Amino acid sequence: MSTEIASAEAYDAWVRANPRGICHFWASWCEPCAAMDVLLDTLRQRHPDVATARCDAEAVEEVSARENVSAVPFFVFVRDGKRVDAVEGADAAAVTNKTRQYFPASVSAPAPAVTVAPASGEALRARLKSLIESQPVVLFMKGHPDEPKCGFSRRVVDALSAAGVKFGSFNILADEDVRQGLKEYSNWPTYPQLYVDGEFVGGCDIVLEMAEAGELTDACAAGDGKVKNAINERIKGMLTAQDVLLFMKGTRSAPRCGFSAKVVKALDDVGVEYATFDILSDEPIRQGLKEYSNWPTYPQLYYKSELIGGCDIILELAQAGELAGELGAA
Repeated sequence: MSTEIASAEAYDAWVRANPRGICHFWASWCEPCAAMDVLLDTLRQRHPDVATARCDAEAVEEVSARENVSAVPFFVFVRDGKRVDAVEGADAAAVTNKTRQYFPASVSAPAPAVTVAPASGEALRARLKSLIESQPVVLFMKGHPDEPKCGFSRRVVDALSAAGVKFGSFNILADEDVRQGLKEYSNWPTYPQLYVDGEFVGGCDIVLEMAEAGELTDACAAGDGKVKNAINERIKGMLTAQDVLLFMKGTRSAPRCGFSAKVVKALDDVGVEYATFDILSDEPIRQGLKEYSNWPTYPQLYYKSELIGGCDIILELAQAGELAGELGAA
């Protein structure tokens, strides 16, 4: 049975205690994580000398940040007390192959068959739209800007960087639903794909042609307008509609990270009336609010449209008996 990791201390102890190990970083809302748990069980049976563990990526954020967990499912491979590799996404073959690579004494066997149910059509289109509009300029690519996994993606990253374009990215290798669905959504069969202001610009050849013609900077500059302004207006509307508003991971009754749960408890303890917004349900707001507030993490608490702070500040106010007063309930 896999060890359940509930804290940074527990994770460090698990790494020290197991010279050969695999840790699965997961989230309760992520359906592919459940399928990859089946893979982890299978690997544990086939490789009895390899320890396995599970860590809720959002509940134990300190470890997730340290291990650079940018998406779930995410697998970290440890050997002799050190991380040696990682796999992002529901890639059963990659996880199995790296298990063989780093733990060669284990029994060799074919990659277990893991089936991840595809997202429904309407839900997938809504998610794609949300991702596309999450930032003014978004590049759907293989890998990450600092580590592209194909030559075409690397060339587009280099072109955007050379043009001084600020852009977000999404690793399509980490999400098969997005990888396949975006091809139909954009009517474009290959990657990378560049979007500006919610509109499809093109793939590698088009982007490189625009860069060569000196048009790429101006084309992407438009991305500082419509999408960003629309997100800011949505945020302002939400803030003015509620005196006290908590942007959190999950809901008041079911927080999806430890920091959000702590702030909910602090607010409930002082009896303040407040509304919540689940930033996991809306990627544009999740990304846009970070820039709007100049605050990089969640949760974020607002009173009359003004940012009070995040988890540490809220807990300090609560401990000092000042939280109710800050929220107009003194």
